Amino acid sequence: QVQLTESGGGLVQAGGSLRLSCVASGGTFSRLAMGWFRQAPGKSREFVAAISWSTETTYYADSVKGRFTISRDNAKNTVHLQMNSLKSEDTAVYYCAASYRGTGSGAGWYDSWGQGTQVTVSS
Repeated sequence: QVQLTESGGGLVQAGGSLRLSCVASGGTFSRLAMGWFRQAPGKSREFVAAISWSTETTYYADSVKGRFTISRDNAKNTVHLQMNSLKSEDTAVYYCAASYRGTGSGAGWYDSWGQGTQVTVSS
């Protein structure tokens, strides 16, 4: 079982930046596809970004494309989400997720989840 721990959330003004990190333990990180999802109050969990384990191909939701960047450091078992030009609609709890089955945009594709980190963007 893979354990995931997110960090880096907080309060930021619109237009600002935050960098989320997720550290994985208990698995073979270099073989894990990693994803970020978010859930705003009263809304369902939505896909944000993902990165494959093999070619490090990245995928993004249209709403964050060009503003967010996902990356991974296999030596540190860590995946990052750099968030720039933040908007009030980016406010949500952000979750890190892992899958040995490859990348996907559906939450059901991922087997392991972190506890989430709150991101609040003030306008």
